[in-house]
Amino acid sequence: MVEDLEAQIGPLLRARSLKLAAAESCTGGLLADRITDVPGSSDFFIGGVVAYAYEAKVAVLGVSWDTLKAHGAVSRETVLEMARGARQIFGADLAISISGIAGPGGGLPDKPVGTTCFALVAPDGEWTYVHHFEGDRLENKASSAEMALKIIMDYLQGKKK
Repeated sequence: MVEDLEAQIGPLLRARSLKLAAAESCTGGLLADRITDVPGSSDFFIGGVVAYAYEAKVAVLGVSWDTLKAHGAVSRETVLEMARGARQIFGADLAISISGIAGPGGGLPDKPVGTTCFALVAPDGEWTYVHHFEGDRLENKASSAEMALKIIMDYLQGKKK
């Protein structure tokens, strides 16, 4: 049986003495929940922020109002600022962020329901991603948390450089 990604990333983070933080919007803390399901996750997971509204993204994570007005919450620019903010707040080595349109409403022609943006910020680089999921609200949230874990795993396995 293959271990869940959250169980696989723990030993990799621990072996490198890396600390992880998260900034979540559309997943509402689901990523942090999955990571903290792993016994001993306090060795590598410092904490997470659920910044759902624009105001929270600005006040807690330091996202710029100008970025939100120009690009919206679901954008590469916003998730990059979210991840940078989480990394700084927690003093983490790595920070992952997620912002998306889980549905059923809220979609736009250029950002349909299921559009989700991710950012990973690390000492050696910053990466952003956009994925489109096809499920209902709960499926999109679950897919987004899974994709965030995959992004972390890919980085730890050297696939991000």
